[in-house]
Amino acid sequence: MADFRAIAAAGKTIERVLNACFTVDQPVQNKVTKAVLVQTEDFARTGDSIIPTNAVSIFLYRVEVNRVMRAAWAGVGNLDGQAHLPVDLHYLLTGWAENAEHEHQILGKTMQCLDSFPSMSGPVLYPTAGWSDTESMQVLVEDVALEPLMRTFDSLEADFRLSIPYLARIVRVDGRDIEPAEPATTVVTGLVPA
Repeated sequence: MADFRAIAAAGKTIERVLNACFTVDQPVQNKVTKAVLVQTEDFARTGDSIIPTNAVSIFLYRVEVNRVMRAAWAGVGNLDGQAHLPVDLHYLLTGWAENAEHEHQILGKTMQCLDSFPSMSGPVLYPTAGWSDTESMQVLVEDVALEPLMRTFDSLEADFRLSIPYLARIVRVDGRDIEPAEPATTVVTGLVPA
């Protein structure tokens, strides 16, 4: 069962799948393109940025409890004694290149790759989360209007970049096996009845 590392492992899974696709067929001829997980500060593109010139960045901008599946997993948790929290992970995938044509090619290859692997399971899943054999993650293009997307870039304090919103669902964060404490019993000795 996936644990609290599932959120990080989901991003690493997407990164690994994209890099495997890029290795087979580079989006930009005679250039190596990489997929990289990024955080807010990486959008500044300073000298120490982890985003290479030819890349697609994978930015997790929102984590949300899946309200539809929460009740069902709470029922399962009631039976097996564990917490099961289903979450949806919202990503922005952004192309980075020297010119617009190459950025578009990178984004096109990214979409082609993720459309080829809409459901990721088994050995494709990044192993750090301890996934069970039956777990999978669905990755699909998310319908996000332009205004909320622009607000996201405003909050990043970065210039707008052409990005594709993706949704990874349902990633489950399972609780640990916790044995309940034995009931406390108080034994009083040395009292004399009155």
